[in-house]
Amino acid sequence: MKVLLVKTSSLGDVFHTLPAVQDAFRQVPDIEFHWVVEEGFSEVPEWHPAVTRVIPVAWRRWRKSLKDPAVRAEMKAFYRSIREEKYDLVLDAQGLIKSAVFTRLARGTKAGLDRASLREPLAALAYKRRIRVPKGQHAILRTRQLFARALNYRLPEQLAYGIDKSRWERPDIEGEYWVFLHGTTWVTKLWPETYWRSLAELGVAQGKKVVLLWGNDEERERAERIVDGIDGAQVLPRMPLNEVSAWLAYAEGVVGVDSGLSHLAAAMETGMIAIFGSTDATLTGVLGPHCEIIKSELECAPCRSKQCLLNEPGDIQPPCYREITPQRVKDQLLIQISEA
Repeated sequence: MKVLLVKTSSLGDVFHTLPAVQDAFRQVPDIEFHWVVEEGFSEVPEWHPAVTRVIPVAWRRWRKSLKDPAVRAEMKAFYRSIREEKYDLVLDAQGLIKSAVFTRLARGTKAGLDRASLREPLAALAYKRRIRVPKGQHAILRTRQLFARALNYRLPEQLAYGIDKSRWERPDIEGEYWVFLHGTTWVTKLWPETYWRSLAELGVAQGKKVVLLWGNDEERERAERIVDGIDGAQVLPRMPLNEVSAWLAYAEGVVGVDSGLSHLAAAMETGMIAIFGSTDATLTGVLGPHCEIIKSELECAPCRSKQCLLNEPGDIQPPCYREITPQRVKDQLLIQISEA
């Protein structure tokens, strides 16, 4: 059976889809997927053995210059690619109007969520088969339910991403190491620097190496402040996603905040802690078989605000992270590592 899967973005959403692909891979004999995904994330689907072809789309880039002849040529090439084969099923796992348009372009029976299950109900007009999946559940579970109902199998109890970590070589570092994913988009998602420093010291005292990743100058500068003067802690050079994946695949433990890379770490099924303060982990939080989410218990959390609304004085900011201490994070991380 050949299925065209439409799930274009974001990075976290792409990772959220892998458990559903793994379910189908286990439950449906001889299934294979072709996957339509944004060009910036096109290497991720290739990590799963059931995905035999990736069809990159560049809508994020194209929409900025639709009149450009080069862009129009790329769009025509994408149209030819998506219509090259006739599929047994074309499954829109994104559920947006833009993904519904891509779904309509393809050849084969179209399926997706029904109007009541969609954030953009008009997308349902693109599907011949409309599937009810209740809202209010984590995105991973909803996607797994969509696949199970679209492909007619019983949903497995076990959550797995199906990534073969042996595709990467172990990074050139001696001994066991922990990875800190300190970078994210909102100031209110940032765990305090002083806590990161204390956690690095605790990790080194535990006999582990500690490495920090970064994606921009601000994150690099923060990482350098965190490791400053701590023997056994280091800032890695900036690297592409594939190299980042190798470091996460072979880490003994990972600590991260609400970010795309934390979803990647969870997909590696490594022992990890994800720290949430201002954002809600209920529907789209980091989820993995060996991942523990530590959430703020402050009354105003999750505020879902890019700026702290409490304006409370104190050395630890934002205040929602005060009770999520380095010692607490280390203790919980050791539990996850022991169970991984």
